[in-house]
Amino acid sequence: MMLADAVTTTEEVATTSSRLAKIESVAGLLRRAAPDEILPLTGLLLASPRQGRLGVGWRGISALDVTHADAPTLSITDVDAALTALATVLGSGSAAARSRHLSELAARATAEEWDFLARAMLGELRTGALGGVLLDAIARAADRDPATVRRAAMLSGDLGETALLALTGTAEQLDAVGLVVGRPVLPMLAATAATPTAALEITGDASVEYKLDGARIQVHRRGDDVGVFTRSLADITHRVPEIVEIVRGLPARDLILDGETLSLDEDGGPRPFQETMSRFGADVSRELVLRPWFFDLLHLDGRDLIDEPLAVRLAELDRVAGDWRIPGIITDDPDAAEQLSRDALAAGHEGVVVKSTESPYIAGRRGKSWVKVKPVHTYDLVVLAAEWGSGRRRGWLSNIHLGAYDPEGEFGEPGGFVMVGKTFKGLTDELLRWQTETFPERETHRTGAAVFLRPEVVVEIAIDGVQRSPRYPGGIALRFARVKHYRPDKAPADADTIQTLRTLLRG
Repeated sequence: MMLADAVTTTEEVATTSSRLAKIESVAGLLRRAAPDEILPLTGLLLASPRQGRLGVGWRGISALDVTHADAPTLSITDVDAALTALATVLGSGSAAARSRHLSELAARATAEEWDFLARAMLGELRTGALGGVLLDAIARAADRDPATVRRAAMLSGDLGETALLALTGTAEQLDAVGLVVGRPVLPMLAATAATPTAALEITGDASVEYKLDGARIQVHRRGDDVGVFTRSLADITHRVPEIVEIVRGLPARDLILDGETLSLDEDGGPRPFQETMSRFGADVSRELVLRPWFFDLLHLDGRDLIDEPLAVRLAELDRVAGDWRIPGIITDDPDAAEQLSRDALAAGHEGVVVKSTESPYIAGRRGKSWVKVKPVHTYDLVVLAAEWGSGRRRGWLSNIHLGAYDPEGEFGEPGGFVMVGKTFKGLTDELLRWQTETFPERETHRTGAAVFLRPEVVVEIAIDGVQRSPRYPGGIALRFARVKHYRPDKAPADADTIQTLRTLLRG
């Protein structure tokens, strides 16, 4: 298969608003792929090459001075071999070697192909927007049940391998994909509600639990081997030895636990989120100790529990990890739920999560079985640009432009971001310094007043609501937006959508 086929397909997807048409375009591309092309092709479509880190950044790509090919000649396997060469360059002289490989690839590509490859290598979501329809396209191309394909992808954590199995394997092999201890799965996600009472109206009888301002973790144990993973499935085991020791001491042989971790101050209150995340970036243990709180159990000693009701999973979790359980109650009483929410806030936490006791664990999906309630509206948005400050902030990148995710392209390009406001409120001197040092590394261009960035940095923003506004394409603007903290644990695709923000107009 030629690379030009993938480029043409992504252009077709970007220019149609019909989801069915998008799915059929991608399905047609997958049907034409040879077995050895499926993994690299899927990685390119997701803007996540199968080789992982390539050691290539925006500056290296933008600094290239090459003449592109006049006609397409690159195949998918050609590109895969070139990316493998990039990823395996190590040692002395690696920068020059990497630049040489990059230049050779750029010269073999047409201008259109190179634009596609650059975005794929940099992980930009204009290419990765296909992730929203790729699962359905795999099912269509392979003539498999979409629910089975989705489940296999969520439990394997690898869309490329799922595509390969669906397209080249049997229906029985696809059905057999399940949990594997040591292989992380995408976490189950929660919807939102204004109050615990409103959440209970959605869930019925529920486990009402503290909502911590911590970092999501998934912990796997097989015998004495323990692995700790972030919400993005990054392995941080060597950075959190205290969590490893806690899980190693639990009365079980095999476990998959879902939970949160954060550090506590001298009075037992939660430390700021940034302090917890600082441990995730450390290569060695620091004095700051992390404490885990577990709220779900997906596997126990050879038994998968994800299809069991939450009530069953919690009973097993209490038995094996009761001392490390997140605080909560089982109730259908709104008064009890409201009181627990007040207790959580008084303890310095964000609010509560209300979870139906009948709910299975649906990996990677946001449904109404889990509903989070926070008294302050907070949303994860992406930084699109930052303006140079004035007065005391002169010389620092200050006022940030905020974008909401638009997966289907309702207000622009599919998988793009719709600007919804600006803010400089909540920015400490430390954050201003960090922005000024790191934002230029993601720069795409600048004007006299602002530096525009690749949409990579996720920031949690507190707002008082939204209001109608003709100023931005989505028709809304944030009210009293202020920065809570940056979220290095989240990818741009984890950001809240423009559609979610627009529902606040009806709130």
